[in-house]
Amino acid sequence: MTEQDLNKLGSTLWGIADHLRGAMNADDFRDYMLSFLFLRYLSDNYAVSAKKELGEDYPKLEADDKRAPLTLWYEKNEEDILAFEKQMRRKVHYVIEPQHLWSSIAELARTQHDGLLLTLQKGFKYIENKSFENNFQGLFSEINLDSEKLGKKYADRNAKLCTIITKIAEGIAGFSSDSDVLGDAYEYLIGQFAAGSGKKAGEFYTPQQISGILSEIVTLDSQDPATGKKKKLNKVLDFACGSGSLLLNLRNQLGDHGVGKIYGQEKNITTYNLARMNMLLHGVKDSEFEIHYGDSLTNDWDLLNEINPSKKLECDAVMANPPFSYRWEPTEALGEDFRFKSYGLAPKSAADFAFLLHGFHFLGDEGTMAIILPHGVLFRGGAEARIRTKLLKDNNIDTVIGLPANLFFSTGIPVCILVLKKCKKFDDVLFINASKDFKKDKQQNRLLQEHIDKIIDTYKYRKKDERYARCVSMEEIEKNDFNLNISRYVSTAKPEKQIDLLTVNSELVNLEENIVSATAKHNGFLKELGLPSLSLDKN
Repeated sequence: MTEQDLNKLGSTLWGIADHLRGAMNADDFRDYMLSFLFLRYLSDNYAVSAKKELGEDYPKLEADDKRAPLTLWYEKNEEDILAFEKQMRRKVHYVIEPQHLWSSIAELARTQHDGLLLTLQKGFKYIENKSFENNFQGLFSEINLDSEKLGKKYADRNAKLCTIITKIAEGIAGFSSDSDVLGDAYEYLIGQFAAGSGKKAGEFYTPQQISGILSEIVTLDSQDPATGKKKKLNKVLDFACGSGSLLLNLRNQLGDHGVGKIYGQEKNITTYNLARMNMLLHGVKDSEFEIHYGDSLTNDWDLLNEINPSKKLECDAVMANPPFSYRWEPTEALGEDFRFKSYGLAPKSAADFAFLLHGFHFLGDEGTMAIILPHGVLFRGGAEARIRTKLLKDNNIDTVIGLPANLFFSTGIPVCILVLKKCKKFDDVLFINASKDFKKDKQQNRLLQEHIDKIIDTYKYRKKDERYARCVSMEEIEKNDFNLNISRYVSTAKPEKQIDLLTVNSELVNLEENIVSATAKHNGFLKELGLPSLSLDKN
């Protein structure tokens, strides 16, 4: 899908959302909009697979029959339905009954059918509880079809849904329904809702340019990035995955078969559901990812709580954009937790290093971790200084990248990317100060492709570039008390031009001589005209 097509589809859908939501909060309407887009993708993907499976038996409807074709097949082949659905679960990993397919729902909406709302409710429940081989309970839990925001009475809510779905169906009718197209549209809308909703929505959205930087970094060879990308990453983890854009960006870097298993964790229920939808909508099979709803800091995911080192999850890549300077409740028990015991606990006022250590624990020896954090982690004292010092002494911090301010919807502060490795070839730390490279837009600053390429190229080849990047020895870092403040090592400030006082004095003398000469010449003209001469004496 070209960028022009994406912008056209995205603007069409955003225009529908902006027009129809009325007084509804943008965050609430987002859930309806994205869920219907998700249902369209699941339905069309299922219908294509069903047509292929049934071959010549796939029914052809009359021109004026707008039902899903499978409806007719189900009516005529009741005894074969179970076998058909078993086969569909094996091939596409899920089942949608004909009356719940998007085309059927869109037809109910178009004809203003008073049973649309109830049909949708049943359809969502079926998809959550019976559709997938893996359990997808709660996938639509944030979509309240009985909400008074849609209307006070059932009839009002049903009518509102009819209008919304009809407009969406009309808006996307001319566009392809494959995973690349609708997946891109989904990402576009998430970005638009994040931009329109400010801080709250921005919490779950990492701008695509920054996702691209992190995913490119972790896909490069960990020991020598200059040798290029790894062919495959068996396991990847994002422990604060939001809507899943980071993980999907990484998968896109290596192709559909370049990642073995995706692991994600998200504490916000709405965003957790968005991430699961986003994975499926981008063509990731339910067997290829596992997203957990829970708190990374307390590590309530059984999969990650394995104490036996031989059974511990070890990932080839760990990425995250956790909440910045999040206040948490470190307890005595957490102090003994296997993730923190060797380093100590991050302070109550800022869980940044707690998030970092959580992810770092699950990084494999040949893996790369890239995490977005506020600059405070680079120089704050106390417990954070002790954690930072140990990571540096253990040669685990590979690269520090400073980014421009105002790149995120959720905050205007500048952030940095820390790149960590458990086994590191280089015994220095690469500092990249990219804080001045950006394009200023109306609401946010934006990284252009040239800015991203420069960061990646500098990281890949560990290039030295005056006022942009250099590798700093551990001896120099130790002399600075293990302070990683980027401007200490790479300053973007240009030195003031040195002034040669003797040259300036000579120029002033010459200037004065020229003034005297010019005045004398001018006075000669005045004398010829019989006018009084000018004097240089100001007294």
